[in-house]
Amino acid sequence: MKKIAAFTGSILMVALALAGCSKKGPEAKGAKGDKKVITVGYAQVGAESDWRLANTESFKSTFTAENGYKLIFDDAQQKQENQIKAMRNFIQQDVDYIVVAPVVETGWETVLGEAKAAGIPVILSDRQMKVSDDSLYLCWVGGNFLKEGRDSVIWLNDYLKKNGRDSEKLNVLLIQGTIGSSAQVGRTQGITEGLAKNLNYNLLAKQTGEFTQAKGQEVMESFLKQYDDIDVVFAENDNMAWGAVDAIKAAGKQPGKDIIIICFDAVHETFNKMMAGEINCAVECNPLHGPRVDSIIKTLEAGGTVDKIAYVDEGVFDEANAEAMLPTRKY
Repeated sequence: MKKIAAFTGSILMVALALAGCSKKGPEAKGAKGDKKVITVGYAQVGAESDWRLANTESFKSTFTAENGYKLIFDDAQQKQENQIKAMRNFIQQDVDYIVVAPVVETGWETVLGEAKAAGIPVILSDRQMKVSDDSLYLCWVGGNFLKEGRDSVIWLNDYLKKNGRDSEKLNVLLIQGTIGSSAQVGRTQGITEGLAKNLNYNLLAKQTGEFTQAKGQEVMESFLKQYDDIDVVFAENDNMAWGAVDAIKAAGKQPGKDIIIICFDAVHETFNKMMAGEINCAVECNPLHGPRVDSIIKTLEAGGTVDKIAYVDEGVFDEANAEAMLPTRKY
């Protein structure tokens, strides 16, 4: 997008002759008859969860040579400084687009300014950034984390009412994701606001499990030692919920029965655990962002415009529909 090839007069004439049957943008032929290759640098958070692995695979399977791309992939291992370094490397390599799933929301303005000065559009995937000037990035694609948090409490309200438990006083625990990430910020806000509207809910504590199964298990083990009466656990991603399930089992309790488990992402293994009765509800966070970003880039290459924010459609699943929905799941 940044570079416009200089054509000779004869090539221009050929191009004009073919204009009536050829598409413009990334599929247009170059001087040697080769398709234009679009170079994309992707600064991924890491590989902390099954959701993240599915997200990575979505990009790798979309941004292929066959689809007209060269993908430069960087795993930041959940460290912001690694992502900033990767973005600067992309700028030095003069990529056409930078895609980043930011570890946290703040601290990006300098490197975004460097990308803007270099004329490289930045697309945010999954998580958002807080910046003073939103023209520093092109657009954002992902889930509505605040709505996800709110939907989880709505599900809990309905579940308790359906089971005749809506008048019970319930003790609730929250295992948060990486503090400062968009998913953690939005889900925590949605959950805590929803809980505060019902006087029957008592939020005992909240603590980060860093979006990993091991840390989720560790946090749940600590909670079980601190609190004798736990009724509900919210885990802000699937993997932390799996860790919580293991900790609850080890403590001699039945997850999904003695303690209601609600989580986010809704990957395959969580559907299996819902079918087994170990997890009660999973709010979807769709990781298949590769095709969406591909569509954005191709729109831009063709001279079109795109929306600043693009939320994806997401559902809510539980024990009642898990078995029927599992065969339709792609992650």
